[in-house]
Amino acid sequence: MRQIKATNGEKVGILKRIPHDKKLFFMIAPFLVLVLIFSYFPLYGWVYAFYDYRAPLPLSKCDFVGFKWFKFLFANKYQIAEVVRVLRNTLAMSGLGILTSFLPLLFAVFLNEIKSKRFRKFVQTFTTLPNFISWVLVYSVAFSLFSTTGMFNNLLMELGWISEPLKFLDSDSHTWLTMLLWNIWKTLGWGAIMYLAAIAGIDQELYEAARVDGAGRFKLIRHITIPALLPTYFVLLMLSIANLLSNGMDQYFVFANSFNKQHIEVLDLYVYNLGITSARSLSLATAVSMMKSFVSVTLLCVVNFMSKKTRGESIV
Repeated sequence: MRQIKATNGEKVGILKRIPHDKKLFFMIAPFLVLVLIFSYFPLYGWVYAFYDYRAPLPLSKCDFVGFKWFKFLFANKYQIAEVVRVLRNTLAMSGLGILTSFLPLLFAVFLNEIKSKRFRKFVQTFTTLPNFISWVLVYSVAFSLFSTTGMFNNLLMELGWISEPLKFLDSDSHTWLTMLLWNIWKTLGWGAIMYLAAIAGIDQELYEAARVDGAGRFKLIRHITIPALLPTYFVLLMLSIANLLSNGMDQYFVFANSFNKQHIEVLDLYVYNLGITSARSLSLATAVSMMKSFVSVTLLCVVNFMSKKTRGESIV
């Protein structure tokens, strides 16, 4: 027992002698290793953009072509039109997302005003669960409800309101708006969590002082809650602007079809179709992905500079 106690004492002594900053580094070291493995090590794949890679040949047996694929993106009118179309879709989807980025903030404010704790937890849980549902299952639900043989069309035809099924999914009308609504439904509750955490950190004495001065519920929201949430909102807004070209692929991949391809194909989906589905050129797809990464990093630097100038502090 004395030996065990002595050993434990030695361990405690060793831990005390380690500086505090080194302890923190050892705590985050496993996460740094994961970031290096899954975020930085795959960047080696960028080398394929400088070769005429043809699977399944090894890279050593493929021709080195330099910046050929980067030049090819702007080599002819057809390719330029394709890039412009994809960028238009990407910017439109991201722009609509930025324009509606205030919705999670408002939802968190109104959710916080619900007095019944049970009902508030129910609403929060009910609206957060869709975030954990894969887009494949979301499309399955959408197909069951809104396809030409789905429940919604069958109900309308049974009521005699329509004579032919409405094409909700097999149509190119209002594609951007439809994708926006599905994304809001899936992410609204999850996006409000951070704002709810910020609301919990607001000093309650501010509310008590305002109530003493005769402020009602809406004045409390307007003059205390929302101003306290604005710093969090602006940081998230700037990060959204920095990720303007990275709006994901899963949602658009499952909802895409031959009818809406012209307006649903965003940059990430275009890279996937270019390199995997159509098998046209993995090297060209890598070149497009590289350019997107460089633009995203540039946007992040610009947004960080704007944050430092306007708010006095940077976001990275």
